[in-house]
Amino acid sequence: MHDITLIQGILLVVLAIIVGLDAWLEGLFIFRPIIVSTLTGIILGDVTLGLVCGGLTELAFAGLTPAGGTQPPNPVLAGIMTPVLAYTAGVDEKTAIGLALPFSFLMQYILLFYYSSFSVFMVKADKYAKEANINAFSRLNILMLVIVAATNGIVVFLCAYVAQSPMRHLVESMPEWLTHGFGVAGGLLPAVGFALLLRVMMKKELIPFLIVGFVFASFIPYSNLLPVAVIGAAFAMYEYFNNQKNKTLASAAPSTSSEGEDYSDGI
Repeated sequence: MHDITLIQGILLVVLAIIVGLDAWLEGLFIFRPIIVSTLTGIILGDVTLGLVCGGLTELAFAGLTPAGGTQPPNPVLAGIMTPVLAYTAGVDEKTAIGLALPFSFLMQYILLFYYSSFSVFMVKADKYAKEANINAFSRLNILMLVIVAATNGIVVFLCAYVAQSPMRHLVESMPEWLTHGFGVAGGLLPAVGFALLLRVMMKKELIPFLIVGFVFASFIPYSNLLPVAVIGAAFAMYEYFNNQKNKTLASAAPSTSSEGEDYSDGI
């Protein structure tokens, strides 16, 4: 168990503001948990913890994406609070994922509230657009961004720095069966998240690659994940070049038939 210093708390606030704005705008996609948790681990002085938490949390949130006006559990708070809880409460990474979910849900509901409440600004936005008042229109958009950024910073500061002692006492007072339950739930979440992602992306012609990767990762001993990554990259390159070849053949077919020649006899 460790304490988060004020300087670390401020750095976490800065991180939350930057990645929170990126999540709101979906610009550079640095808000993904694997990046956020790694940066959080660097701030806390434990890069390994950040990487492990980031990998597990990224898998858990891999299949959760916004659709329309809906918002999934917030990946920024999950990415920050998972290593923070593992660092301050002394729990393992899987248990920390389960404990970080309430904070992720909290930010999810706050953003849903903003989606609804920010609609009041649209009347003025339409007015400024009709008047071609670029300065006022820009100020209105910047105001909403400032509100979102400040909210991310305040929530992270309260949860990660101010509430670290109460959270540590809460975890210590939990019975063993409850802590074990959080660990089991946290261990299942990466599998569930990856399954949700496969549910959307999986194609029947890609199933052989999935089987080969599963067999290799599950039954062949190796010291690190680099061999799995290399094999995955090889599969991806094979599929890419195969698709490019098929596209080339498909684009060449109309030009051949447009000449009006008859190849029905194969000559």
